[in-house]
Amino acid sequence: MSKENIEFSDAKALGLNEEEFEKIKQLLGRTPNYTELSIYSVMWSEHASYKNSIRWIKTLPRKGGCLLTGAGEENAGLVDIGNGLACAFKIESHNHPSAVEPYQGAATGVGGINRDIFTMGARPVAQLNSLRFGNIENEHTKWLLRRVVKGIGDYGNAFGVPVLGGEVNFDESYNTNPLVNAMSVGIMDKNDMISAIAKGKGNPIYIVGSSTGKDGIHGATFASADLTEDSADDIPSIQVGDPFQEKLLLEASLELAKTDAIVGMQDMGAAGIICSTSEMSAKGESGMNIDLSLVPLRQNNMEAWEILLSESQERMLVCIKKGKEHIVEEIFAKWDLNCARIGEVIDEDKLIFSYKGEVVAEVPAESLVLGGGAPVYEREYVEPEFMKDYKHFDINSIPEEDVDLHDVATFLTGHPNIASKRWVYEQYDSMVRTVNMTTNKPSDAGMVNVKGTNTALALTTDCNSRYVKADPEKGTAIAVAEAARNIACTGAKPVAITDCMNFGSPYNPQAYWQFVMSIKGMGEACRAFDTPVTGGNVSFYNQTTIAGKTEPVDPTPVIGMLGILSDKANHIPLCFDKKGDVIYLIGESADDINCSEYLYSYHRVKKSPAPKFDLDFEVKLSKLLQVLAAKKLVKSMHDVSDGGLYITLLEAAMPNNLGFDITTASEFRTDAFLFGESQGRVVVSMDEDQEDEFVDFMMKEKIPFSLLGHVTKGELRIDDESFGFIKDAKDLYDNAIGKIMEK
Repeated sequence: MSKENIEFSDAKALGLNEEEFEKIKQLLGRTPNYTELSIYSVMWSEHASYKNSIRWIKTLPRKGGCLLTGAGEENAGLVDIGNGLACAFKIESHNHPSAVEPYQGAATGVGGINRDIFTMGARPVAQLNSLRFGNIENEHTKWLLRRVVKGIGDYGNAFGVPVLGGEVNFDESYNTNPLVNAMSVGIMDKNDMISAIAKGKGNPIYIVGSSTGKDGIHGATFASADLTEDSADDIPSIQVGDPFQEKLLLEASLELAKTDAIVGMQDMGAAGIICSTSEMSAKGESGMNIDLSLVPLRQNNMEAWEILLSESQERMLVCIKKGKEHIVEEIFAKWDLNCARIGEVIDEDKLIFSYKGEVVAEVPAESLVLGGGAPVYEREYVEPEFMKDYKHFDINSIPEEDVDLHDVATFLTGHPNIASKRWVYEQYDSMVRTVNMTTNKPSDAGMVNVKGTNTALALTTDCNSRYVKADPEKGTAIAVAEAARNIACTGAKPVAITDCMNFGSPYNPQAYWQFVMSIKGMGEACRAFDTPVTGGNVSFYNQTTIAGKTEPVDPTPVIGMLGILSDKANHIPLCFDKKGDVIYLIGESADDINCSEYLYSYHRVKKSPAPKFDLDFEVKLSKLLQVLAAKKLVKSMHDVSDGGLYITLLEAAMPNNLGFDITTASEFRTDAFLFGESQGRVVVSMDEDQEDEFVDFMMKEKIPFSLLGHVTKGELRIDDESFGFIKDAKDLYDNAIGKIMEK
């Protein structure tokens, strides 16, 4: 084994601190060589080890409900959905690669999250995403948006999985550091899960799929550091994707899963071969002997450490039962994919890597992984000084008589954060596999038809980062509650979440305080809804530069939620059905415009408290909405969120080219009633002959509700004033982003 003269300066250059360098020497009983140092660099990076976040992540509710695996136990969460089936789902970030090379960054984010799903034996059936960009008027933002959306679309469309939903938001906070979070959902027989494990002395280890190149080397380290002006020079850290190769890998992997040949299998994503070998070995309390010279390469003159750390896409590591080698080899030959035996399992806690007859690294597998030897830190956190500026806002500082309601309505309808994201989603295939139930029946959440059963899955991603910045604990609880409302508005029951925590540097005490408070809010809300956290992703080091000053992006804990609709016949859309239907509001309004898009963008008041929120009421509301759907007491349900009640009514009216005629509540300011974003409110509609039964039911439930008005043929009327016609509002709403992108 080579004996380079490694010093701390070498470790520091790879992102390791002095304490970690000393710990590595202690674990090995000697100074590591460069390959071994590189191994610890990627495996002890935040991206791979969660060293700065795991202490708090472990406080989240991670068991219960329908869960079949606990958080972090496998490549993705697994939930029992009935009928002998399970749903595997997970969300992850690809922020830094997308900031530097947005097309491949976004594309490989989609590819990686899909592999996490089918590695477990589940066929991906749906994708969602959550995207954040800077000021959409900036040319750089437009470039990022175009390339990210094209990357997601090109990869997902070719791979053949529909995009069912997501969110897109714009704010200067993300000017140089966009957030690209991808979610994948798969379905499988619940008894056929493949574990990410390697065990059994002498069992062969195969690398399958694409050849290995130099792309993505030290990608995990790259994702665990601040973006700088020089980050674009780190192009080798950006992976390159091939969706057609991944499609073949999917089919070959699922075919292999139906045999009895597999011991375990894992996606080769962050940190490449070293991550898969170490994590599978540690889980099986074993080790591996790997010959890197047997790895199929697509570039000449690759060094051993490059092969070991490459994050080339569309690859898997598979542990096969000895004597069953011919099965895996025949299947992958059929699909014309690489299938190379590169080593075997050994019965000790050791990873031995050789190259061209020489041992280049020898490290204990357990020392590399989370829960083993990987370091765990408690970082300092302190409430930012600027938080006091958010705690005091007086609605009377904006005189009601000075507000032009018509102007506000037009402004919000065309605002990029509220207007239709059709410019984005029309680039995605939402019809492939014919499982999308919302194509002609738009709903508050994406709906997957579980074919051959009476069940449907409801899926959503949600987070309002304005709320989280104003109050991280409350704002994150709101994100969970809004996700639950969106699920329940379809008639489905919220059952579990996956999360993607996007924050600044963990070494920034103020940014870390936001992270800690967000975890607390998420935990409280998930316990209240009985929606355990199945897993997810932490993305630190997200920052942006405005006017020469570098600041963390707005804290963005994205919630991906899964719901189950046990009877597809109870699926409720968000859209009004016909003229004359009655419109009601469930929940209570308030003189509250805190943190609303109306206050933030129209009045440009950037600092105010999070909006009114009652977690206990949200839980009751979620259950109520499910009952309304099951009893068929309503024809539509749509929650009040960004843009307030006016935008909710508009979005309910547009799909069927209808309008509305409503009366505002005299006890509240009209701007707050129409454009405030107080939580816990849902707009429902029904036939006139359903109204009495609905009212009787609501009275018994003792849930606040009020009559708003009725559905019209196409005019928008509020308090006997015309706010125009649906045709014009829809034109503005549908084309606002497209027109900006065409400038």
